[in-house]
Amino acid sequence: MKLRGKVALVAGATRGAGRGIAIELGAAGATVYVTGRTTRQHQSEYQRSETIEETAELVTAAGGEGIAVQVDHLEPDQVRSLVERIRTEQGRLDILVNDIWGGEKLFEWNKPVWDHDLENGLRLLRLGVDTHLITAHFALPLLIERPGGLLVEVTDGTAEYNADHYRLSPFYDLAKVAANRMAWAHAKDLAPHGATAVSVTPGWLRSEMMLEHFGVSEGNWRDATEKVPHFVISETPRFVGRAIAALAADPDKVRWNGQSLSSGGLAQVYGFTDLDGSRPDAWRYIVEVEEAGKPADATGYR
Repeated sequence: MKLRGKVALVAGATRGAGRGIAIELGAAGATVYVTGRTTRQHQSEYQRSETIEETAELVTAAGGEGIAVQVDHLEPDQVRSLVERIRTEQGRLDILVNDIWGGEKLFEWNKPVWDHDLENGLRLLRLGVDTHLITAHFALPLLIERPGGLLVEVTDGTAEYNADHYRLSPFYDLAKVAANRMAWAHAKDLAPHGATAVSVTPGWLRSEMMLEHFGVSEGNWRDATEKVPHFVISETPRFVGRAIAALAADPDKVRWNGQSLSSGGLAQVYGFTDLDGSRPDAWRYIVEVEEAGKPADATGYR
């Protein structure tokens, strides 16, 4: 319970990586505010069943305290009210995780900008970039009131990988590169306050939507490797959650300030594992196995 007494905000915690991160922060003892647009009374345009109340309950069951707050992070007044509530109820904010996304149904793979739906592309950028900046604007003043705070920008792909790999959509590419750059920029502003900013990417995430896409569950996810062999390197959302919990509990976390990190890379440093006891290192695998044209084999990579 290394985070007992700490207060976290996981912005965008309805499902996927956000839910996994919130649960693991709770398992380390933190009080975790979980936000999103889908509640038991209201669904977002995703029209999915996962809710922020479920996430909060999972946080509490793991050993922390989960608090669900419905927030649209594109609405500044809602974010301002959220932070004011945290200040009133807790008097502090130690960890901010910007995991807001919502673009899975908006991007179109392998289409240049002139063929991609413009309205969807611009909406994707607002969801993946504007929301993070709005949330940082209101939340970071509370976070820097005490030294030792941590800001995590969750993205897809390390800065090194994204620098020379086109992510198959100009809008998606820009959104994910932007998150890495935001963490780097925030690090410059946070350093004088004794706070740390990093970006963290999971590997191939076995989110609810990904499992559904492949027609499998977490219990039989390996069946998907028959059609998509490299899915063998995939990881649960809890793995990136454990990465961020380890970062948050590190008394020397400032050594990472401004860096782009991955769940697999951090596992090699902190020694945590995924739920099955393995340590999938997806980004190294992608370069050394998948892109090298080798047969799917995670030996030595998990």
